[in-house]
Amino acid sequence: MFTMTDSLAIHFDRVGKSFGRQRVLEGVTFGLQPGRVHALLGRNGAGKSTLISILLGLIPADEGQITIHGQPWTRDAVRLIGASVNGPAFYGHLSARKNLLVHTRLLGLPDDEADRALRAVGLADTGRKKAKAFSTGMRARLALAQAILGDPEILVLDEPQNGLDPQGISELRNILRQWAARGGTVLVSSHQLGEVIHLADDATVLADGRVAYSGPLQDLAPSGDLEAEFFRLTTTDAARGHAEGNAAGTAQGEGA
Repeated sequence: MFTMTDSLAIHFDRVGKSFGRQRVLEGVTFGLQPGRVHALLGRNGAGKSTLISILLGLIPADEGQITIHGQPWTRDAVRLIGASVNGPAFYGHLSARKNLLVHTRLLGLPDDEADRALRAVGLADTGRKKAKAFSTGMRARLALAQAILGDPEILVLDEPQNGLDPQGISELRNILRQWAARGGTVLVSSHQLGEVIHLADDATVLADGRVAYSGPLQDLAPSGDLEAEFFRLTTTDAARGHAEGNAAGTAQGEGA
């Protein structure tokens, strides 16, 4: 696991969350390195969306802390993050450009930033077409365009491949790889394990709200069978055993 917090873009430290009597996250600890794409993996209900919501300040954590570039989490620090979660949010009666202009003006950005973002995601030629008439793939591209407004240092994307055709997935991969190559940090929550192999440098696997694995993707499945290793890690007994092992390793590292 990554434990050197000084060089991390984001560090989750023993983050916990419950909803009533349901424990959703338990002692989640891992970090994201700048210049790399980090995949957040887990079955439905593993806690991925909850963790992202905590990072973005949409809900509070019950325990633990998050640091961004070595500094404690604040709402001002969240401005370093461009995010797309819970599907695209847009005004159906507006064009793609006018949708982005709403956000650029809220963020104090020049109007041509909307044009740059549209070119980056392949929506520059949509003209006056209203967003409500967009295909699922076009809506996914518009959501990504909103996330990259202002050229944020960190991108957080929840299932960005949803609705994209193979060409769109390839173009998305290129955008995110280029973002990381320029020194940016990318956190992607995804169910598409086949695409993760081509996209991510690192991965964290959540199982029952605990970290079952966090580290380089190539070390997650040395045999190359990511799907088999994913299912092995996320079965209940295996997940608990790996989570306890990770917690012990973290404690030893901090005590050294």
